[in-house]
Amino acid sequence: MAQNGSEAGPLVAGVAGRYASALFELARDERQVDAVAEALNQFDALLKESADLRRLVRSPAFTPVEQTAAIGAVLDRAGIGGLAGNFIRLAASNRRLFALPGMIRAFRSLVQDSEGVVRAEVRVAERPSDALIEEIKASLRDIAKADVDLDLVVDPSLIGGLVVRMGSRMIDASLKTKLNGIRLAMRTAQ
Repeated sequence: MAQNGSEAGPLVAGVAGRYASALFELARDERQVDAVAEALNQFDALLKESADLRRLVRSPAFTPVEQTAAIGAVLDRAGIGGLAGNFIRLAASNRRLFALPGMIRAFRSLVQDSEGVVRAEVRVAERPSDALIEEIKASLRDIAKADVDLDLVVDPSLIGGLVVRMGSRMIDASLKTKLNGIRLAMRTAQ
């Protein structure tokens, strides 16, 4: 049962959401959610490391046969098999590789929701110390009344402070926003 009381779980939309939902249900039924999540994380790391792999995934110039063969070789070399490997191969053969990063994110979201974990994105101007990150996590846990998976994004344009997005809530305590507010107040005062 989802945290909102419905049995449907979180809302996932589009191609990525439908594929992720189907994979999650199958993995849950086969009691392989953790193994599938680990394999998808491994593939996601490969995507982040390799510009060639990203090009293969995003480019419509490759035929389904070429994509499927190339993805199969990558999966075999990385040792990614089972449900996750079959899922990625299916996405390739169905010409849905472009949506694979979204499918992986949606799958993670489904796993976290099933475990009662809340996702929070924290944007900061520069990387904080580990102690400060733990303080932020503790504060967000208190607010959410659940475990929090923190996605830390460094955005130098914020100048200072932070922006927190957790579910539908957003708190903007960045210096950039405060300065923009002062600029706007000064314009209207003239």
